Amino acid sequence: MTHKLKSILSLAALAFIAFCVCGCESIQKALDGVEGSEKESVDTALLATYFDGPKVRPGVALAISVTAVGASSRDSRQYFVDAEGCITMELVGRIKCEGMTLIELQQKVAEAYKEYYIEPSVTATFLSGQGMVSPWGTVLVLGEVARPGPVDVPSTMDLTVLRALQLAGGVTSIADKRNVKVTRCDKEGKRSTTIVDLVEIGSDGRPDKDMQLKAGDVVYVRMSWY
Repeated sequence: MTHKLKSILSLAALAFIAFCVCGCESIQKALDGVEGSEKESVDTALLATYFDGPKVRPGVALAISVTAVGASSRDSRQYFVDAEGCITMELVGRIKCEGMTLIELQQKVAEAYKEYYIEPSVTATFLSGQGMVSPWGTVLVLGEVARPGPVDVPSTMDLTVLRALQLAGGVTSIADKRNVKVTRCDKEGKRSTTIVDLVEIGSDGRPDKDMQLKAGDVVYVRMSWY
């Protein structure tokens, strides 16, 4: 199998992964940086783009505590959001929460518990760790890297291009290290592309030239032709 064919198959698989993870409402329109026949394989990739902070989505883990006026203890448990965007709480049953902020989720859970508790107070937080879906979103790394695919944005929101490439297993021996493209969409769908030079960052000692990434960004490492 040729390298080119492997790349196309890999990108096609990523499109399917992104569809499962991100949902059909976020059809990718921001891949100016992907060129040639490979572009046809990723134009339909579905990417998560987050503009208003982390929101509840399938796969994330939550810690939810509920208490009532006069109660001496809190009911604190962990929940995983299922594929349908719901959590199942023992007392109130299934609660649809996909797309909600933590504040919105707290309000919805509190409303559900009013039937059982007096003035229920709810606290909800995201849980993160190895093997868990990041509520802070993902960056999609494509092209000449060891492990193409989504890379989680950490809670510190300090993911850079260099770090994302490291998490993707590093660039291949035929990668164009001077022209790594980062494509980003704003709220209105306007695309912008930034070129990041890994040689300048590393060999030339210019970490200030690295770029901080946001959820929904696409990092594309092209093949070097020389």
